Amino acid sequence: MIETPQVDWFALSPTLALLGASGIALLGSVLVPAWLRRPLAAFATFGGFVTAGVLASFVFDRSGEATPVLAESMTRDRLGALAAVIVAGAGALAVLVSWGERRRDHQGEYYALLAAAGAGMVFFVTASNLMTLFLGLEWFSIALYILCALDTHRETSLEAGLKYLIVGSFGSGILLFGSALVYGATGELGFTAIAEAGGEEDYLRLAGLALIITGLGFKASAAPFHMWTPDVYQGAPTSVTAFMSAATKVAALVLTLRILVVAFPDQEHLWTVAVAVIAVVSLAVGNLAALVQRDVKRLLAYSSVSHAGFMLIAIAVNTELGARALLYYLVPYAAGSIGAFAVVAARERELGVPVTLERLGGFGWERPFLGASMWIFMLGFMGLPLTGGFVGKFYVFSAAYESGWWWLVIAGVVATAISLYYYLNVVRAMYMRTDVELRPVVAGGSPPRDTLLVSAVAASVVVTVGSFIFVQPLIEWARDAATSLPF
Repeated sequence: MIETPQVDWFALSPTLALLGASGIALLGSVLVPAWLRRPLAAFATFGGFVTAGVLASFVFDRSGEATPVLAESMTRDRLGALAAVIVAGAGALAVLVSWGERRRDHQGEYYALLAAAGAGMVFFVTASNLMTLFLGLEWFSIALYILCALDTHRETSLEAGLKYLIVGSFGSGILLFGSALVYGATGELGFTAIAEAGGEEDYLRLAGLALIITGLGFKASAAPFHMWTPDVYQGAPTSVTAFMSAATKVAALVLTLRILVVAFPDQEHLWTVAVAVIAVVSLAVGNLAALVQRDVKRLLAYSSVSHAGFMLIAIAVNTELGARALLYYLVPYAAGSIGAFAVVAARERELGVPVTLERLGGFGWERPFLGASMWIFMLGFMGLPLTGGFVGKFYVFSAAYESGWWWLVIAGVVATAISLYYYLNVVRAMYMRTDVELRPVVAGGSPPRDTLLVSAVAASVVVTVGSFIFVQPLIEWARDAATSLPF
């Protein structure tokens, strides 16, 4: 008799739901009439993300302490379940934003790849050994490489896909080499087994740890590993950029927190300092580079680099409070990112050209709801009251201060002050500049309406503001998820 590992299908259900949706979208692209392919693929993908989010919430509710799954290759716990809920929510909103894009072909393939990328991320955040970590990473990365280059009639899309493929593959190679060094030093693949193997002064293991942090830094868009981010965010289809900016950050940072805390507790005096330095560099590079950007997607890309710095502060403190701060921060950040890129997509579709600050002129008056929503998202990114970004940054600073990392608090406050300029510049461009020649020319004299995109923006506004009003439930969910880690 061949002994097979027991499979916890309930823990795998969010991933399987998205894989099923991806399969339906892909089969539909070749089996159904051309007029039905797009609605079928979009509906299946949206349903897959919603189903995955619901199943992940059930996994969160019915999970206690971390439980090994599938021969200890992944973990069923509330940390992975909460991250899966956020990824699923970001994916569902990305589908709504995607509907209005005038894509010439590959409609079914687009939605199939979007669902496949989401499935890879949901699987990735539950990885508990080096093998599944790398498989999950490549799973969603390959799907994203193709999505970035899917608009083959646009040179910028092809360029974005190629750059992401080259730099992303380089980051994956570094991560794989680091994993190989750790395995060579310990003879173990599982995160818990690596920790039990010890070897605090094993320089081979330390080199592997450094390379793993570097590889994950590429995926999290943390400086100085961010060089792909501005070009890819600018060139990729805006709906893909929206999904990447939110979901990829969630997956990369949650997994970074998991592997560092679980697998390398005896090297915390080294990796905490390394992560803190990367956080400060990300804050400096992201904010200073954003000051001179005119293209709105590039500006938001550097904003993403800056926010990676804030989230890495929460990881660097290596406490349960820091983990809770990270998980809370991810919720309003993901909502704000999806919403901001959705607003950019709306303006892009009206004008048919890339959106710069000059081309935002008058947008706040032409589209009052979208303009007001963009204002709210910018307030959230700045970390000002009435948005969840305020609570998120305050939570991160509290975790750093309680751990004695006061210099990280100072760096974060200075970075926030710098960011006020370029975030408010976006608002100023929408309301204080008008350029009649750039306004869309459409029948009836009014811009086209995209109900699903507006719905995605409205949902993002609700989460951004709601995470400030209903703080306690989110804090309790983040607390429950953080207890999954052995602090």
